[in-house]
Amino acid sequence: MLKLRPWQSECKTKAIEWFNAGNRTFLMDVAPGGGKTKASCVIAKKLLEVGEIDCVIAIAPRRSVVHQWAEDFQAICGRTMLQITGNDEDLSAYGGVDFAITWSALGDASAAIYNICKNKKVLAICDEHHHAGRDAAWGDGADNAFSKAKHTMVLTGTPVRSDGSETVWMSYDGQGKINHPKAGTYTLSYGAAVDLGYCRPITFHRHEGNFTVVFDDGDTTQVSGAAEAPKDLKMQRIPALKRALDFYKLACTPIFDNNGQPCIRSYQATMLEWGIQKLDDLRLNMPNSGGLVIAHSIEMAEYMADLLQILEGERPFIVHNQIANSDAKIKAFKSSTNRWLVSVGMVSEGVDIPRLRVLVYLPFARTELAFRQAMGRVVRNNGPDDDTRAYVIMPAHRIFDEYAKRVELEMGPKHSADPGAPRTKVCPVCSTQCNVSAHACHECDEEFALGNYRQKSCDECGSPNPFGAKECVACGCSFTQDFSVHLNEALRHGAIVRGMEVEEDEVILGETLAPELKKKVLRSGDEFLVNLLKTVPEESYGRLARMMGEIK
Repeated sequence: MLKLRPWQSECKTKAIEWFNAGNRTFLMDVAPGGGKTKASCVIAKKLLEVGEIDCVIAIAPRRSVVHQWAEDFQAICGRTMLQITGNDEDLSAYGGVDFAITWSALGDASAAIYNICKNKKVLAICDEHHHAGRDAAWGDGADNAFSKAKHTMVLTGTPVRSDGSETVWMSYDGQGKINHPKAGTYTLSYGAAVDLGYCRPITFHRHEGNFTVVFDDGDTTQVSGAAEAPKDLKMQRIPALKRALDFYKLACTPIFDNNGQPCIRSYQATMLEWGIQKLDDLRLNMPNSGGLVIAHSIEMAEYMADLLQILEGERPFIVHNQIANSDAKIKAFKSSTNRWLVSVGMVSEGVDIPRLRVLVYLPFARTELAFRQAMGRVVRNNGPDDDTRAYVIMPAHRIFDEYAKRVELEMGPKHSADPGAPRTKVCPVCSTQCNVSAHACHECDEEFALGNYRQKSCDECGSPNPFGAKECVACGCSFTQDFSVHLNEALRHGAIVRGMEVEEDEVILGETLAPELKKKVLRSGDEFLVNLLKTVPEESYGRLARMMGEIK
């Protein structure tokens, strides 16, 4: 029998009472990692048992999350949930059948789902509800498809959209906040989830760095995360250059050695060094803990994967929309003990990998919604005895600092202090906690494997130092890095999506549309469209689709 967390039991009771009273929509506003999917399945099971509904249709952000829904629904409800992840499914015969469907596949299936809801008593579960923007393609699609659903259940851990627009099925106050009736709402903040032990506390490492940008004529300018944009004469004369040489864009610029290999003295390499050291520490007591890198582009993902292979000697898992079987690779990583997973937008929301504990964050979308969704990947509990801490390594940038401070205030002072380096490690045979320096377990005499003590050399004196050290243990030389970037590199890689700021949901939609759109354009043989497609970055496909959808 499934053992529910107290909040899940409370939420179940509240939802059932709300639906039994004849109400339509229940809101579950629970922090990422809190356990919304299982709570929803338990509620659905009860409604099915008493005949309040005939079937369940869940909407999820991507294929891998649809798979998770099917697995959890089968385990809890004992019913098969079909997985609809493409636009070629004929749903007309699926009345009374449970299924989960991606947001991107919902549009073409809208009419069929409408008819199912008209003829059957349907519970619609809207996962990651921030995608359902009012007057937007996905939101309007959901509103039309489920207008005849008997009940709807809205799941979110980030209820307010980054663009400030409203979502379907929800009412709002004058300040843009959801104003759903309290009797039909269950709320569990991240801070409360940490206090109750449902989520792990988190530490944010603001990764600093100073960039020297070298111009073709030999002139230089300095850029850092703490300082304002450069003010030298050259930057004043060329305003576009000033915008391009933003600290965050420089932090996202891959740097290569003369031989074409990723530079192990680059800003990104030092981010990974810090993450590797933290993951080594975590694995002393949670041997299967893993790290996640969220990159802003496929190029950066490949670059980070190459860097990890150089630094660790182990190739990480890498997933993005141009790699075959990405969902299967995410599932394989989840059940493995491999150390790192590198992703472009495929593990940023909804994906449940409880062993993830370290996040290296170089995303495309710089919204608080995206930040909290990404944070949610590493705070999930990994069992009743999990006492680990989660870590986020992010560029020392004003926007991220603001988001992190709000999370830290929500978490409260008793969880804000980082315990520092571990003092104990767990025996792999009897699970006894032993001193971190012990050579063998004091209970079963099992010898510990030799530690993988990763080191880097001081550029000044050559002395070895542990990864993550802020200064040399021998000469005291600071390891605060100064990074040199040539102007051509900064402009080529730094102006993300040609300088456009694209929202998180548009990025996800663009990633979904890209493979099919490219296929259709190439099949058309239209040379103009083929050339046009080459000039439009994939991340902006979602924005283009939205604009086209707004033309009446």
